[in-house]
Amino acid sequence: MKFPKKILLKDLAKLLGRPYVGDGDMPVEGINEIHRVEQGDIMFVDHPKYYKKALESPATFIIINQEVECPPGKGLIISPSPFDDYNFIVSYFFDREINIHKIHPTAKVHPSAIVHSTAVIGPNCIVEAGCVIHPNVTLYENVIIKSYSIIHASTVIGSDGFYYKRKEGSQYVKLNNCGGVIIEENCEIGANCTIDKGVSSYTKIGKGTKIDNLVHIGHDTVIGENCLIAAQVGIAGCVTIGNRVTLWGQVGITSGIHIGDDAVVYAQSGVDKSIDGGKKYFGSPAGEASQKFRELAGIKQLLEWFKSEKRL
Repeated sequence: MKFPKKILLKDLAKLLGRPYVGDGDMPVEGINEIHRVEQGDIMFVDHPKYYKKALESPATFIIINQEVECPPGKGLIISPSPFDDYNFIVSYFFDREINIHKIHPTAKVHPSAIVHSTAVIGPNCIVEAGCVIHPNVTLYENVIIKSYSIIHASTVIGSDGFYYKRKEGSQYVKLNNCGGVIIEENCEIGANCTIDKGVSSYTKIGKGTKIDNLVHIGHDTVIGENCLIAAQVGIAGCVTIGNRVTLWGQVGITSGIHIGDDAVVYAQSGVDKSIDGGKKYFGSPAGEASQKFRELAGIKQLLEWFKSEKRL
């Protein structure tokens, strides 16, 4: 997310009480996590496994717990606890308000939108023309519902992302959230769905996508246009799904992977790595459906052979 006002690297480092490397007069424009970071943003990294990825990312500024060579055009803040400093920055620049209103005073609802009296619309939300918001829908802060989209009963959009760091003593510390959700035009979201906000960017549902009941979508996931997602699908955080993808019931998708355009994933499959578009997938772990069906047929034949040989 972009800061309300840019801050110079030297001033941000002073605010944190940390040394910095690079041009202190470079402006820091926003904050983001590694999967969604953009030029001008600051991010954090606290594990050697991800140093290279962070230093080569689009991020202009990095909070890091190791003194390393600063790439040209970037700035580093050296910190013994990048995670905590990231959380401090989010808390300092992005005030969170617990909404006590049915429709928050800062929310904008188009006069042609139909919003049930039991729905709750939070700070800085936008509901555009022709939208329908059914009973008991809850929109947290920074949720944008674009024109002619439908949100069915008891769906929650914009709750916090499931992102924790394990500290000493087995304590889990939450990464502060400052992101939001964008639902594009002509989408339909079923009943009892949950769509988490981006921890520092936007979770996005593309134009014309239709989502069944009881679907969960994790933080910072981006879903393309005209997708079909059936009931009880679970999508982890930071997943990128292309256009016209079909996910049938109870598909599970792990975090940080990509699903190509026009892919079809059959029911109860588990997708644990990125998959190409234009193909059909089945199984857990998911593979191309034709190959998986051959494997199942082979297992059946093997069992029949064991029975015929009285080995089973």
